[in-house]
Amino acid sequence: MTSAWTSAWLYRICQLAIGVGLMLSASHSFAQQPDVGDQPGLVADDSYELDPRFKKQLVLYRSTEPPGTIIISSAERHLYLIQGNGRAMRYGIGVGRDGFQWQGLLNITKKAEWPDWTPPPEMIQRQPYLPRFMAGGPGNPLGARALYLGATVYRIHGTNRPDTIGTAVSSGCFRLVNSDVADLYERVPVGTKVIVRQQPGL
Repeated sequence: MTSAWTSAWLYRICQLAIGVGLMLSASHSFAQQPDVGDQPGLVADDSYELDPRFKKQLVLYRSTEPPGTIIISSAERHLYLIQGNGRAMRYGIGVGRDGFQWQGLLNITKKAEWPDWTPPPEMIQRQPYLPRFMAGGPGNPLGARALYLGATVYRIHGTNRPDTIGTAVSSGCFRLVNSDVADLYERVPVGTKVIVRQQPGL
């Protein structure tokens, strides 16, 4: 009786240990998976056709914020540039993947054309295949323009992966197709207020 109980108990312990090992292995494998949103060296396909929902357009948008304010709705995958008179210029965006989304109030502190890319150490740790530095250009994941947010590592920038617009794949930055980020770049100065929201209307 005791021997049978002991054998059954040991069997369950072994099963549990194997299960934990598989979960840890799966977690490690997931953490090391290439981020499809970052493909250094890939030149953007300018012929890619965006989903109509994510094409730049002037829309009705009620807000108490003054014209020139940027409001980002991560849930909607849209960036709004307030125009006044109940309207806003709306751009489709790609946002942070699960665990990398955030909200807050910041200002644009810097603007750059064809920006260089230096992935921060925490990104290198998660994605060791990334280059430590990449000069600006068509194959740079930051795309044609970048708007730097406060003193953070986050930016509103272009992309060499237009097919990721409308998805959640980044490490917390917000991406637009190159033509849209170039348009936004010309419309907003350094100092522009940027409101990042997780849910519409919050």
